[in-house]
Amino acid sequence: MSYAGKVAGRTRLSLPGVHNRANAMAALAAAHHAGVPTDLALAATASFQGVKRRLEVRGTVRGVTVYDDFAHHPTAIAATIEGLRGRVGQQRIIAVLEPRSNTMKLGSMKAQSPNSLADADAVFCYARQLGWDAAAVLAPLGDKARSFDDLGTLVSAVAAVAQSGDQVLVMSNGGFGGVHEKLLKALAV
Repeated sequence: MSYAGKVAGRTRLSLPGVHNRANAMAALAAAHHAGVPTDLALAATASFQGVKRRLEVRGTVRGVTVYDDFAHHPTAIAATIEGLRGRVGQQRIIAVLEPRSNTMKLGSMKAQSPNSLADADAVFCYARQLGWDAAAVLAPLGDKARSFDDLGTLVSAVAAVAQSGDQVLVMSNGGFGGVHEKLLKALAV
């Protein structure tokens, strides 16, 4: 952290991604403005482990880690994948997306979806009750993208391709039919 052109201190964040670094800098600036001593603010930032539904680890089975993230629009999806990629390097990221927000269900941002998912190694989209054809929209991603109208079939397909070291990133702004627990159970078989 620097202030008025001088380095005021350094810290290490537990959360990956440019968006989390930007949030940390905003928090440090707010703390400085409120009169919090810099060393205390840096220590607090370093110890912050995040909030629920933001790259929250839901479990690891057979070396496959399942995350929950609230990412619900293309910008958030891309930022979340970028942040996880920074954490896991070359390990495979399997993106599991439920386009659930009203704007996503209506297709208002469907054109941005392929680009937002491009850095994932595989994409599984739950396409039930969408106002658009997810398979057609995700076609630019080629064979790495698949869409499903049945949650059980989606879970089975993810479990079939997941290997030790993979990161399964579940993104939805809802409960997604309990998909996290279903995935963990399917991976355990």
